[in-house]
Amino acid sequence: MPVPRRVLSSTPCSLSCIRPEGVRNARRHPPVAPGPPQHEAGAAAALLHAGWRVAISHGNGPQVGALALQQEEGEREVPAQPLFAVGAMTQGLLGSMLAMALDEICGGGVPVVSVVTHTVVDPEVAGRSATKPIGPFYTRERALQLAASRGWQVVDDAGRGWRRVVASPEPLGIVEARAIRDLVAAGHLVIACGGGGIPVTRRAGRLEGVDAVVDKDLAAWRLAVELDAGVLALVTGVDCVSVHHGTPQQRPITEMSLAETDELDRAGHFPPGSMGPKVAAAARFLRNGGRLAVITSAEHVLDAVEGRHGTRIVSGGGGARVSA
Repeated sequence: MPVPRRVLSSTPCSLSCIRPEGVRNARRHPPVAPGPPQHEAGAAAALLHAGWRVAISHGNGPQVGALALQQEEGEREVPAQPLFAVGAMTQGLLGSMLAMALDEICGGGVPVVSVVTHTVVDPEVAGRSATKPIGPFYTRERALQLAASRGWQVVDDAGRGWRRVVASPEPLGIVEARAIRDLVAAGHLVIACGGGGIPVTRRAGRLEGVDAVVDKDLAAWRLAVELDAGVLALVTGVDCVSVHHGTPQQRPITEMSLAETDELDRAGHFPPGSMGPKVAAAARFLRNGGRLAVITSAEHVLDAVEGRHGTRIVSGGGGARVSA
């Protein structure tokens, strides 16, 4: 069913939606090209039907790691590309796949454009520590072997397996923000900041690539702020944020304020390897002028924005709502 061209809301909604890390084969090695992201595309289409102007960002962690590994394996024949170039390749691939899925779901009724996006970072900060997991999951033994042979840094990624980690600097700005803003205002459905954007720095008036991977959720809040978006919707694999996640005491949170978010974060409810980056992105968005941030699954994005599902994070509030 085609999506109506008329857009009711003058305020854009920035949607961080595709989770390519959710697509893996039986060997737990992510394909460079995942399957069509129909659920995520459907979330964007639902927002469009409800009258929102939408900009979408997405991740690329598994794909950028897998492609970087391919580059290293083949460097005897062809020189390996730097990490920022590999990020650009996967941004183009995933943006194309998401655009095709959106075109199918929207019936060709909405102009969809994928913008290859550059994210400004501080190169000195980027080189200080490696924190961003990328690529396949390994056993501890295999990961340590690769670390020794390739000079990688590896970590246990939230108990799911061991992965390579690379530098992940803070996003300071989005180079194409003005163009993206104009496209959204004109009624285009825009895909941008794929994989956090290509990390760059400005030197002597020119952009230079930085070997790093920007966190997709942090890039999403930066993009949302630069678009003057009223709402940031962060899509994940669960319906809502929870306290005591993974324990018998687990309880879903339907709404919390910024202050409550900080308090629960300090108490350890939002681990860095899972919900932490999304909660941090939501908080930064609100502190920089955003009106509402929601965290939920792709199927429930519109319901979350309209207050019927998921976790809503607001600047003020009268106490965190934790379901029994």
